[in-house]
Amino acid sequence: MNVLILNCWTSSIAFHLLDGKKKIRLADGTVERVTLDGGSISLRRPGREVHERKLECPTHASAVEAVLALLADPDAKLLQNPHEISVVAHRVVHGGEKFHFGCVIDQEVLGSLRKLRALAPLHAPSNIAGIEAAMKLLPGVPHLALFDTAFHHTMPPEAYLYPLPYDWYEQRGIRRYGFHGHAHQHATMRAASILGKPLDYCNLITIAIGRGISVCAVRNGRSIDTSMGLTPLEGVVMDTRCGDLDPGLTTFMMDRLNLSPPEIHRVLNEKSGLYGIAGSGSRIELIERAGQGEYRAQLALDIQCYRLKKQIGAYIAAIGKTDAVVFTAEEELTDWRLREQVLNGLELMGIIIDSEKARLALPRKEEVISASGSPVTVINVPTHLETVMCEEVMQILSA
Repeated sequence: MNVLILNCWTSSIAFHLLDGKKKIRLADGTVERVTLDGGSISLRRPGREVHERKLECPTHASAVEAVLALLADPDAKLLQNPHEISVVAHRVVHGGEKFHFGCVIDQEVLGSLRKLRALAPLHAPSNIAGIEAAMKLLPGVPHLALFDTAFHHTMPPEAYLYPLPYDWYEQRGIRRYGFHGHAHQHATMRAASILGKPLDYCNLITIAIGRGISVCAVRNGRSIDTSMGLTPLEGVVMDTRCGDLDPGLTTFMMDRLNLSPPEIHRVLNEKSGLYGIAGSGSRIELIERAGQGEYRAQLALDIQCYRLKKQIGAYIAAIGKTDAVVFTAEEELTDWRLREQVLNGLELMGIIIDSEKARLALPRKEEVISASGSPVTVINVPTHLETVMCEEVMQILSA
């Protein structure tokens, strides 16, 4: 069974082709700069060189069509034609309060997703465009929606409600939802296995590092709180996102800096975080600059790690006895320096990191990096979102 997973963002599409029954990755790739000039498409297969070429995709529909054509290209040696794809799974950024689990997409579901666009105006239109294109190109196969918010539907009201007029929640759905659900779910399941404990007995703090960073408090295997909120802007300091700040700053920026709401949105999402402090959202670059003695590069890293440290402490207070702190990241984003700086100084909370283990931990390998005898285990778990989503696909199809 060939499973195609599509992840449609504002100006890019990531795709994964897997053998659903064996849970084996066959290929993956990206389409970059969708709707923009200078686009490209790439294909990666295990054990082979990356194939990349220039490709202009003026719409998400044309990008999805290009993905299917590439997978069926004779040189790729993957599919003879796109109709060999058995099911298409779409990563959907926001499921609101309606969708607690993945589901088969029909016209009713598609209509509900359109109504939820207001909760994710940046990414939801791209998600929907990708779904509509794929359903038109492959009408004879099931299309599934897998929701980034679903893992956090177990949060209690005291965690997800904002202290705002209650009718805003009732009428507009304004509340905290959380994101990176598949990454936190994967980290939770792998940690339970590594600890040798039943999932329902695991109390964890999971830290997902990807396009942004989010932290999740897991009690008895279920999310009870997470750092991101109504949007992925809330929470800890990220590459270009500000994270938590004084809400009064928005009116201050409007009044004193004469910025419009769209301009403020752009600053908070694209010009803040590490980028705002040091002029770059790349941790690798900032580490190099900090090593050369550059003050603002080091300051940006210090601010990010300080905020992460505070979030971990808050979640220990929320879940009580903690079994493990789990870091999960894509291979290229794994950074032992981040883990070490965040966790140093938390010994009184039972977190004792082994610096040598942390530095030597391989990005592709699951490893315990806490010191022997540490009351709280620290685990590094590589992110394999496509595997988690493939498992969810098989569960939905077998239900």
